[in-house]
Amino acid sequence: MEKPPALSQLRTAISQVDKDMLALLAKRRTLALDVARSKAIDIRPIRDTEREKELLARLVSQGREQGLDAHFVLSLYQTIIEDSVLNQQAFLQQQANPDTDKQQYCIAYLGAKGSYSHLAASRYCQRRQFSMVELGCKSFDDIIRSVESGHADFGFLPIENTSSGSINEVYDLLQHTRLAIVGETTIDVGHCLLGKPGTQLSHITKLYAHPQPISQCSRYLSQQPELALAYCASSAAAMEAVMQNERMDIAAIGSAQGGALYGLEVLKDNLANQQINQSRFIVVARKAIHVPEQVPAKTTLIMATGHKPGALVDALLVLKKYQLNMTKLESRPIAGTPWEEMFYLDIDANIDAVNMRDVLSELANLTRFIKVLGCYPCETVAPTQLSQKQLLIEPDTSKTDGQMTTAPVQIQTQHLTLGQDHPVALAELHQLQQHDAQLNWFKTLREQGFQGVIVPAADLSATLAQQLTDSQLAPIAALCSVDSLSQPLPAEMLYLTGSAMFDNELLNCAGAQTLPVILERHPDASIAALTQSLDTLRQAGNQSIVLCEAGDETRSGKKVLDIIQLQRLQTTLPCPVIVKAPKDSPLLPKELSANGLIIPCQPQQQHRQQISKLYR
Repeated sequence: MEKPPALSQLRTAISQVDKDMLALLAKRRTLALDVARSKAIDIRPIRDTEREKELLARLVSQGREQGLDAHFVLSLYQTIIEDSVLNQQAFLQQQANPDTDKQQYCIAYLGAKGSYSHLAASRYCQRRQFSMVELGCKSFDDIIRSVESGHADFGFLPIENTSSGSINEVYDLLQHTRLAIVGETTIDVGHCLLGKPGTQLSHITKLYAHPQPISQCSRYLSQQPELALAYCASSAAAMEAVMQNERMDIAAIGSAQGGALYGLEVLKDNLANQQINQSRFIVVARKAIHVPEQVPAKTTLIMATGHKPGALVDALLVLKKYQLNMTKLESRPIAGTPWEEMFYLDIDANIDAVNMRDVLSELANLTRFIKVLGCYPCETVAPTQLSQKQLLIEPDTSKTDGQMTTAPVQIQTQHLTLGQDHPVALAELHQLQQHDAQLNWFKTLREQGFQGVIVPAADLSATLAQQLTDSQLAPIAALCSVDSLSQPLPAEMLYLTGSAMFDNELLNCAGAQTLPVILERHPDASIAALTQSLDTLRQAGNQSIVLCEAGDETRSGKKVLDIIQLQRLQTTLPCPVIVKAPKDSPLLPKELSANGLIIPCQPQQQHRQQISKLYR
């Protein structure tokens, strides 16, 4: 075997390749800005999704010829396209507002350098290629006052977080300010435990943090009852407190980037309750801006409806009448008037569009008060997707005997046949009963039309499995950790809840089993993230996979079935799809073209009528 080059030589070669790639990415960005200049003249939309699909399909095919994974190529170019779209938007925005085309702006944000607000402001300025004069503030009120008085050009205010929800204090401030919303930006929030070099995680006794990160990391903190919490005005203040203190048993919650600015090391990462944790910031200024018609725009307004039944519904129906999409509806109490509320709306529309003008005119007649807070470019770039068929085509070298291996469209166990024209009803049990009562319950479930029962793996003993099979019900084990697979389970299928989507160790262990697997989509997971989890199961060897759509959770905790997401699952992933329907959902799997239904069950509950409609 020929001896490979020295490691130092290989690293030098890789560094040169990386340098060349960066130069090509910079060249591509320059060309994308030339495209924006052309679109400014021709007044053409920034995005052409059909062309993006053609581009991605071609690149995936070309990448496959080079031995590159299709999902890797797709994810890489989705990021590149997002960067291109946002840079084109920023260019056209500056062209439409020449008075904002300066090289330097003063930016007011919460906290000091290293806070999440500082990181968001830095990203916003870098995108627009102007330098930032930093003005750290102690409160949201200070940010508003700094911009209103002219001490700052822009103010950055966090408005919502995917984990902890809306920032109510900011919504309340927007009621009374004269400032206009002129932009938005969203950043990934990676909460880490940060300490001075040499700090041991096991020695931490006190934690400094802003209230928002504490709320967003509540699950982790609940498992550390010995930690004393010290509340700070910002994440930057928390990191500074740790840096300036000589104690080695303290830590802060903040970002890895922010921690580096203060000389702190990451002791533990991924503290947030949700795997996908993002914060959205709005940008406020003294003067409103004009958004070019080819730039996707968002309009934010506040209104107070009349005191009569259905007043809010009447107002929202105006949006439906003019086919406008509302992406946000938030209510806040009106100061000084108990039990009355102001409503905040985000609408996907340009304020200069004819239908948006008509909406504002009608709402002015329907409401007691209405005010536009701003119209600004929308920075949410939905990634263009390819069909699963385009992603699953493999090169000839990966085929066996000229045939490509694909997932079966029908899955069969001893008591279940799932897929195609074989819908199933599965009962999910979270508590069990005494022996005789349990046998009667299983019999009742079977009589109602259930074909399988999902129980926690820890509760699925050989005796319980036998009781289920005697009742002609398939035992299905719900896994919560790899420990559940330490010994063979008396089950016909395995069930992975949404949280397991992000547990690669559990996915690999489940994928190595011979039992079929039901994989539930996490409420915050995209199709791309679900595809990655699906691929992990398959690469571990398991091709018998059923997908489960469990819907999304509202801020009130109510489960809502996402019909669009379900349709995307059915059209992009070649697996049977079942629905974990929210309580009292009027929609049934057959109406949704799904292959089955999972129903959480309690003793004495009846589901016969709901299940009977499944088999019609």
